[in-house]
Amino acid sequence: MELTPQSSAEDVVAVLEATADPARLAEMERVGIRTDTAIGLSNPELRQIAKAVGVNHARAAALWQSPVREARMLALLTFDPAELTQEDMLALAGDFASWEMVDLAADLFVEARFDAALVSAFAEDDREFVRRTAFAMIAGAAVHRKKEPDESFLALFPLIEAHAADGRNFVKKAVNWALRNIGMRNTRCHRAALALAEKLAASDDRAKAWVGRDAVRYMTDPKRIARLKP
Repeated sequence: MELTPQSSAEDVVAVLEATADPARLAEMERVGIRTDTAIGLSNPELRQIAKAVGVNHARAAALWQSPVREARMLALLTFDPAELTQEDMLALAGDFASWEMVDLAADLFVEARFDAALVSAFAEDDREFVRRTAFAMIAGAAVHRKKEPDESFLALFPLIEAHAADGRNFVKKAVNWALRNIGMRNTRCHRAALALAEKLAASDDRAKAWVGRDAVRYMTDPKRIARLKP
């Protein structure tokens, strides 16, 4: 079956199931992706399918109702960001089951809306993958939202500092990622982010110290500093 923009969610799922390769599941597990609902399609393959079917918000919502990992990933690739509300995004995040799902959704969410209130709502949720969403959004926005004022990111430092104490692997790595990406926006952000990283590195809290040390190492790399914009 050839998929087109007119294909239904049922058609899409049928093609996913027909083309999946269960042999890929072992590699997914190796990189920390849950495979209990996976059928065996790579992300490049899913992006090709997304290109074929195009953005369709209603169909993406139907795909999200599937328990299949690949159907949900395809949903995140084909939601219309212009139609996503804050309530939609919070509801979607409650179903996130892996770091890859979070990081793909974060790009979608940043395109739909990026503000401190939404990021804080994700950060204050204690569920690991919901909280990761906040910092994956910050990391993505710091790179892709070139016209966003520096103040939008510097104002998030208290949130980063507070949740750097969350020692769960997928949270602390995202907090670190967010701090590093803010720091590499330009020289002003670099100075501020490096100061926070050094403060965290000196903390007695193990998670904070890890976030800080790794961010300091990253941001003081001479090759990265040479690429900083004024």
